[in-house]
Amino acid sequence: MVQVEDCIGCEECIPYCTVGALSMGNDGVVVVDGSRCTDCYVCIRSKCCPVDTIVPGPLNTFNDNFRHVLSDPTETTAETGVPGRGTEESKTNDVTGRFRKDEAGICIDMGRPGVGVRMRDVEKVAVAVVRAGLKIPGPEETPLAKVMADRTTGKLKDDVLDEYLLSIIIEGTCPLDKVEGVLRALRSVEKEIDTVFSLGIVLQVDENGYHPVLDTLEAFGIKPYRGKVNVGFGRPLAT
Repeated sequence: MVQVEDCIGCEECIPYCTVGALSMGNDGVVVVDGSRCTDCYVCIRSKCCPVDTIVPGPLNTFNDNFRHVLSDPTETTAETGVPGRGTEESKTNDVTGRFRKDEAGICIDMGRPGVGVRMRDVEKVAVAVVRAGLKIPGPEETPLAKVMADRTTGKLKDDVLDEYLLSIIIEGTCPLDKVEGVLRALRSVEKEIDTVFSLGIVLQVDENGYHPVLDTLEAFGIKPYRGKVNVGFGRPLAT
């Protein structure tokens, strides 16, 4: 949690907080809500305080560091070597070939600046989609695996459930015939969580840009937005 020392009460920092963790206290100085601060350090990097009274709080525990690294886009996750939430997710599949032709890559991006996400809600979604057929990779590919008690069920470790992050990605793979089940699971669990999420699906389409899963999405009322298409410059390592 960031700390505010020798505050002069100018309120300049308050609009910079991405999750509304800063507010004015009754004594005329800024108060940090530790239950909402994600340690994203936006307030520090922006240098919004005219007297430099905002400083990083101690990151003494695993949970402290996990929250900070996942919320601060300038940090790099040690296991994956990737900055910005620690995962390249679907963005480099055109050259890495992480997702094969007989499977779909699923990326559920939970939380956003201004909204944030409680890990308890992350667990609800993870359990639902794993039950439907999603396979979560290990910590060398996704930081979420580090806080999972059981990747085969989607259950997280109990001591992280109350942690509050700016955002985190649930990602993995599933057989093509399980995609519909994953979509149904998301439709069901979305009513149980207090945050937002976006869904990314990675598919190897044919020469006409078609894949049967696109029809499944249309049937669910989801209009696919083709965020990235390999035009031939990338050479996938797997097919």
